[in-house]
Amino acid sequence: MPYALLIMAVVFETIGTSALNASQQFTRVWPSAIVIASYGISFYMLSKIMQVMPVGLVYALWSGLGIVSIAAIGYLVFGQKLDLPALVGIGLIIAGILCIHLFSSSAPH
Repeated sequence: MPYALLIMAVVFETIGTSALNASQQFTRVWPSAIVIASYGISFYMLSKIMQVMPVGLVYALWSGLGIVSIAAIGYLVFGQKLDLPALVGIGLIIAGILCIHLFSSSAPH
């Protein structure tokens, strides 16, 4: 259950961050409302996850998965190119997430 909530928290964070670009510095009402609502839902879910997982672990997973998701959306939707160092860094983030999930006794399995 914590991982399902974590994935949903990442999805809402990703929606909020994508809408942040469309809000044009909070000058457009509907994209700005989506940003606020999405982040609110995401943080609420994070608070629920932290009842069963350590805050550092939750934040590492949430932020890492969010970075990877936003980088993919930036590439696919906004046409933002990633150079080799960026791809290596994202690969290291994914490796860290896998390491936590597969080997950490702090993560529920």
